[in-house]
Amino acid sequence: MNILLVEDDQRISNFLIKGLSEAGYITTLADSGEKARELLHTYDFDIILMDIMLPGLDGMQLTQIIRFKGNYTPILVLSALNSPDDKIKMLDMGADDYLSKPFHFEELISRIKALTRRNKLSYQKDDQLLSCGNITIDTDLHKVTQNGKEIEFSPTEYKLFTFLMENKNKVLSRTQILHKVWGIDFDNTTNVVDVYISYVRNKIDETEHKIIHTVKGTGYLIKD
Repeated sequence: MNILLVEDDQRISNFLIKGLSEAGYITTLADSGEKARELLHTYDFDIILMDIMLPGLDGMQLTQIIRFKGNYTPILVLSALNSPDDKIKMLDMGADDYLSKPFHFEELISRIKALTRRNKLSYQKDDQLLSCGNITIDTDLHKVTQNGKEIEFSPTEYKLFTFLMENKNKVLSRTQILHKVWGIDFDNTTNVVDVYISYVRNKIDETEHKIIHTVKGTGYLIKD
């Protein structure tokens, strides 16, 4: 497995490279966002481990650039910033998981395995199309269309809508959605799920057929 580590703290990067090497992983270090951008332009990686606070191009900007260019390599954020707002912001920008520093190395390895396994499984599915009514998601291309017209979703909107489509005809609670889309295991009275549901609803046309249904006091579902 080839890992891109984006970390400017030499003490931390030396520790991570040593541990990842002992675990059997090949790690390439980028000590700045600019260097990471150059490496991603030239090489393919299985996963990106990324700090947020980087000199010059920071982790938030780099994540946006990576996703804007259509690169969906899993991104695991490793950061000393540990507030729920920091976590939500990075996941909104397209990161896949967030691990606060300091962390146990065994947990890092577990997160890496989970993300890369999930990514590989997504490419092994026979049917890469999800559909409901006149809306179709091509999970290979990360493309959502309605009546043949593409809908422009942000990374988080896409992740949310895909999760709902993957569980069509099943009610999903706000807690389940928070965990899957934002990686949050508790509902800290945040209304982020409801806000993003409204974003998605504003981008799809439900005049012919209602797509997203609200289940009062529980959550949401998509049904035929």
